[in-house]
Amino acid sequence: MESQHESFEYQSVQTLKGVGPAVATKLEKLGIVNIQDVLFHLPLRYEDRTRIISIGSLQPGQQAVVEGVIEHSEVRFTGRRGRGRSGRSLLCYISDGTGGLLLRFFHFSTAQQTNLANGVRIRCFGEVRAGAGKLEMAHPEYRRLADNKEEAVEETLTPVYPKTEGVHQSLLRNIAAQSLKKLNSDSLPDWLHGSLLEQKSYPDLAAALKSVHNPMPDASLTAIEAGEYPAQQRLIFEELLAHQLSMLQMRQRMKSARAKSHVVGQKKQAAFIKKLGFDLTASQQKVIHEISGDLEKQAPMLRLLQGDVGSGKTVVAASAVLTVVSDGYQAAMMAPTEILADQLYENFQQWFGNDEYECLLLTGKHKGKAREQKLAAMKNGAASIVIGTHALFQADVEFKNLSLVIIDEQHRFGVHQRLALHEKGKKGLFAPHQLIMTATPIPRSLAMTAYADLDYSVIDELPKGRKPVSTVVVSDQRRQEVVDRVANACKQGEQAYWVCTLVEESEFLQCEAAEETAVRLQQELHDISIGLVHGRMKQDEKEAVVRRFKTGEIHLLVATTVIEVGVDVPNASLMVIENAERLGLAQLHQLRGRVGRGEKQSACVLMYRSPLSAKGKQRLSILRETNSGFVVAKKDLQMRGPGEVLGTRQTGLIEMRIADVVRDEYLLADVKKASNFMQTHYPENIPPLIQRWLGSSQRFGSV
Repeated sequence: MESQHESFEYQSVQTLKGVGPAVATKLEKLGIVNIQDVLFHLPLRYEDRTRIISIGSLQPGQQAVVEGVIEHSEVRFTGRRGRGRSGRSLLCYISDGTGGLLLRFFHFSTAQQTNLANGVRIRCFGEVRAGAGKLEMAHPEYRRLADNKEEAVEETLTPVYPKTEGVHQSLLRNIAAQSLKKLNSDSLPDWLHGSLLEQKSYPDLAAALKSVHNPMPDASLTAIEAGEYPAQQRLIFEELLAHQLSMLQMRQRMKSARAKSHVVGQKKQAAFIKKLGFDLTASQQKVIHEISGDLEKQAPMLRLLQGDVGSGKTVVAASAVLTVVSDGYQAAMMAPTEILADQLYENFQQWFGNDEYECLLLTGKHKGKAREQKLAAMKNGAASIVIGTHALFQADVEFKNLSLVIIDEQHRFGVHQRLALHEKGKKGLFAPHQLIMTATPIPRSLAMTAYADLDYSVIDELPKGRKPVSTVVVSDQRRQEVVDRVANACKQGEQAYWVCTLVEESEFLQCEAAEETAVRLQQELHDISIGLVHGRMKQDEKEAVVRRFKTGEIHLLVATTVIEVGVDVPNASLMVIENAERLGLAQLHQLRGRVGRGEKQSACVLMYRSPLSAKGKQRLSILRETNSGFVVAKKDLQMRGPGEVLGTRQTGLIEMRIADVVRDEYLLADVKKASNFMQTHYPENIPPLIQRWLGSSQRFGSV
């Protein structure tokens, strides 16, 4: 066989016509460097250009190829001419004898204007829209046709590829066509063993790629969208397998390191639990047992702990911290916001502060001498427990003997950020144990795929005495009723939140809206103490307001979604979320979790602005029907897909080219079996398979 650098799949993309150094640089942004990258840059969707549709039969929303003769062409000006605000549109009216269509061009050259003159016959493709009295296409793709000459239409469905600035579909289609022309069953190695293909009756790799790039006209677009096209199935399976193997490799690398074994004495554990002042749930006890078992081993713990809002994950984390610090080692816990870090620090101070363990808080607000003193205490080991934000993995942060890393609300950090903190714990032979926690429920199928490098624990019950939050959905036309409800709750000694959601894609406007809401509510509720928290306030101002709310000095807290995590006030029993339709299911569920933390019956009012879209109506009704974060998560995944649920900063799943974990969940059991088969029998095929699908975006894990 040829060497890797000479073989077909590793030939530079610059061997293709039309790709010079400048174009190659642009293609590199899409991860396209060689021929294999071109072949595995798969279409997002397809357009049917295999037939010409008569203009008279067009429907709004339809994408279609039409042919017609230009009957009238004109340039129309809009706006106020002469004041720098005028715009020009080129309007062409075409007809094919069955009906008329308006083509609208907002950006055009003089040459285009000349080409699109009266009497010219053209073929164009675009999306049909309803215009003023006539159907129209805005900026269609088009070409002039010779008079009285029949021209062939496309023979296959037209692929639409993911693209980036400066890279057009025409270029991507051109390089894909060139690469596919060179492709045959011998030119591209198939890293899946034949027995796996036979079991599934999958086509060979070359045939599958050709078919997915250019499906035949009789291929059902519905079947393709559902991932049921046979050629797709083979590539979906291979991609899921590459991801699974990549994460298992990372796990093996991490587990190959040594970690310090820790065992906590039963008396210490019992004294700690007694100090909490409440009983642990059976679910918490089970997870504590799982984590204790991990910490006893000499391989690093790698565990994902998932628990609904208010299920008591922090206590479980504290038990793990106790095990490590009572053995003379350090533990660090990283939170995504300063408000949450402060909350955690208060809890840990309460649980550990009077013992022999020093608890320290490090966030971005700590500067100068105060920061230097904290860094020194971490480096010399005086600080046993360190709570912090992103500040924990800055270059000058050092630990003496960090043996446990806990990441709270992991979806807010990228994989690389959590690995950066892991690196700080590596001293000599030992690597730290890792516990990753999330209150954003992830369905088990997605968790087992997205986090195959981690063991998986779930707290699936709420502490005793907690009552489910009652959720109601009301129109903002009933705002006065909601204000009256807030007034009654506060007069009875309870506290409430009033959450202002994103008004526009601007933090400034969001904060401004919150300020206006606070002023208006203060005018309506004279006898009630109202506080305000938003993202543009200084950290110490936010902390002061939250502290006053916790002590009961403030009855009603008006806030932006900054309070989504971290504010824990058991006396707060009512939450109002304005413009609730603007938020996703997971975020609404997280916000709702700020109430219902005491023994009182709590309520969440989702106030929406009419008219409500079908999706908005669906989201709000799901929250009204269930308090279960796991049910919410499953619905959220179905509605938004895995990329958005896991967060854009995650690597791996969101970059999938053809697979969809929700749609293709039925394949996951077979993928797991295939990964075991390849690890046992064909380990040499694993690195090139991972490289093919993940390239440089595969998860990084080094120990």
